[in-house]
Amino acid sequence: MKIKLLFFALIVFSVSLNAGKTTKIVILHTNDTHSQVEPLGSNDMGGYARRMGVINQIRSEEKNVLLLDAGDFLQGTPYFNFYGGRVEGTALKMMGYDAVTLGNHEFDNGIDSLVNVLKTAKIDVVNTNFDFSNTPLQPLVQPYKIIKRGGVKIGVFGLGVNLNGLAFQKNFAGLTLKEPIASALQTSDYLKKTLKCDLVICLSHLGVSSLDSTPTDYDLAAASTNIDVIIGGHSHKMLVNETAQNALGKPVVIAQMGKSGQNLGRIDVTMEKKPKK
Repeated sequence: MKIKLLFFALIVFSVSLNAGKTTKIVILHTNDTHSQVEPLGSNDMGGYARRMGVINQIRSEEKNVLLLDAGDFLQGTPYFNFYGGRVEGTALKMMGYDAVTLGNHEFDNGIDSLVNVLKTAKIDVVNTNFDFSNTPLQPLVQPYKIIKRGGVKIGVFGLGVNLNGLAFQKNFAGLTLKEPIASALQTSDYLKKTLKCDLVICLSHLGVSSLDSTPTDYDLAAASTNIDVIIGGHSHKMLVNETAQNALGKPVVIAQMGKSGQNLGRIDVTMEKKPKK
């Protein structure tokens, strides 16, 4: 009997940390899963059940695991058309996602519908460049989340793509869109400098390619000084072992796992204490 499992990519990324012993952090990530509940394609890859199986297996093997999603977990199959996101929300909760951000397709049924999905999911949603003050989403979305694993302080924040032209205006009425790069730099600087996070991760739905002046994950990396990892989405690309230089010439990991949940990304981050001189 042949058993097919989700493919997952492994990226080993090392950064230096001034305090604490050497610690391994495992980041598992998805993006653009688009309501793909069942396995897909001729290779019969993906599906919620298999994804959960692989996640649980890795959690049993590793001490310090994060599970993150970069948006567009809704829309794309009849499950969303018939159940409006309740299936997906329940699955995110059962899989134990630590944080997710919002893609454009999360707004396809409007804000009130998204509120119901997030209340079902009961997961932490992060976005720093959408102002939800005048919407019922305000108490359900935070600009960032602080997570501690193995003595390592991790800051996770989210970025959303410009919704104009990607969603009906009525479906995000009351939401104010802020410039993503400026928002990201402000939040990442705050996480690293003020909150003293050892590792800063951006969940970005900007994408890695653009036909106009819309900023991409590469633009974000190039402008940044305090982002270590960008978990991307929107472009449906497979990015494994991809890095870009930040404004200081240091590497920023940029990862993306295609679409439809056929791939589960894995990034191993080794946090090392600098030896005393």
